This record gives sequence, structure tokens and C-alpha cells, in this order.
Amino acid sequence: MNAARACILALMLCWASVAAADVAVPPLTGRVVDQTATLSPSDIDALTQRLKDLESRKGSQVAVLIVPTTAPETIDQFSIRVAEAWKIGRKKIDDGALLVVAKDDRKLRIEVGYGLEGALNDATAERIIEEVITPKFRSGDFAGGISAGVDRIIGVIDGEKLPAPAPRQNTGSSGSIGDLFNPFLIFAVFIVGAILRATLGRLIGSVAAGGVIGVLAWFLLGSLTLSLVASVLAFVFTMVGDSIASAGGRGGFIGGGGFSGGRGSSDSGSFSGGGGSFGGGGASGSW
Repeated sequence: MNAARACILALMLCWASVAAADVAVPPLTGRVVDQTATLSPSDIDALTQRLKDLESRKGSQVAVLIVPTTAPETIDQFSIRVAEAWKIGRKKIDDGALLVVAKDDRKLRIEVGYGLEGALNDATAERIIEEVITPKFRSGDFAGGISAGVDRIIGVIDGEKLPAPAPRQNTGSSGSIGDLFNPFLIFAVFIVGAILRATLGRLIGSVAAGGVIGVLAWFLLGSLTLSLVASVLAFVFTMVGDSIASAGGRGGFIGGGGFSGGRGSSDSGSFSGGGGSFGGGGASGSW
């Protein structure tokens, strides 16, 4: 009995070690996820916009993932895991496609959802890889190869009859955290906070400012979550704004050059899969 338990434990440990060795599926942070810094921010933004337009026009979702390696898995094994985790494409329509590039392995794959397998079939996906993408990859033009491949995928999807995308509805989750830096909203925090603090006192004025800014943010951004964040920030700023201004000197908030920050995918944090399913259709290639 003890020997049997030891064998079962050993098998479980072996299985766990193999599973742990697999490359983790990256989080879906946008339509283009580049873990290799191969694409420039402008490349990512251009691809993202074209994929956004496709989804608005056809409802279909396409995503791009660039990783250094998929080892110890093959790119086929890794890409289907990513597709199943990300669920690109609409639920029950399954009109998603995923382009995965393993740069150090010199491998790539187009993973195709069930609903696109008629148009973007294995042979078509293979031609896109061999005729469009890999020739550019061989010359070192990764951005050009991915862009051309995405354009060809979009062209194939555009020719497919798919259910029209559902009208966009305000679900209270639109907008992104970057929208909180709307110049009008920032100006409103300064003015409303100062007026209410002066007329109602620090505490009550701060609470009132938070409420006013929260309503204004909801109206401008259409997001309940972001309006709550804006409300809290307005409350805090109104409470301590004069202290910060004093510490920074007069005019410390004006003429300071505004806000700046790094640039990433233009839909970072606001894109998610629609519940699409994949069955392993597509094609792989190398360069």
C-alpha cells in the first residue's frame, strides 16, 4: 500500500513539474500584446486601430501575441492554450482569430475560431503565413510582416457573412483610466473644489466636490467605475490641495507642463474576449 501511494505521489509530482514548465498564458491587455518589444508604440497603435475597426464593422475579434518562446511546448500547443484562455471572438459565433509569433523560436501560427474555419481555413491561413508574413520576417521586417498578415486576415473576414455586431450599449464600464486626465475634468476639480471648500468648509466642501465631480465624470466618460474613482480623487484633492500648493510654491500646479507618461496599446485594459471557442483550426509556419 505504501509503495502504491509513493508511486501515485511521484506521478503527481512529475505531472505538476511538467505543467509548471509550460510558458504562462500572458494576460489579455489589448488587441496587440508584445512581450518582446519588437513593435514600436506607433506600430501597436496602428494595428490596434485596424482591429478595432474590424470589430466595429463585422463583430469579429482578432488579436496578436508576440512572445520570445513557447518552449517546451510547440507553438500549436501554446497558441491553442492562449486562444482558449483569451476567448477571442463572439460567444456562439466563434469568429475570432489569433496570430502568435514566437520570435526566438522563429515560429508563428494563426489560430482560427470555429466560426471562421470556412473562410479562414487551414490552407488560407498557411498561404497568409508563407506568402505574406514570413518573407518579411526573413528580411527582419517584423512590423511589416505582422501588419501585412493582419491586413490579409481582415480581408478574408470581411468577405465572410457573419452576424452583424450588436449595437454598443452603455453598461457603465466604458472609458479607460486615462480618460480621467480629461483637461475639462481636471479644470473642474480645481474650480469646483476651491469654490466649495471656501463656501462650505474643508470637510463638507470636499464631500460636495467629490459628488459634483463624480456626476460630471459619469456624464463625460459614461463609466460608473471611473466616476467613483474621480469622485474619490476630487475629495482627496479638495481636502489637501491647499497644502500641496503651499508646499510646491505659488503657481505650482499651473504652467507645470501638464501630464505625461509612457505610451502603450491604445485599448490597453479595455479589451476582452467575447467568449469565442477554438478547435485547433489554422496553420503554423517558420522562417
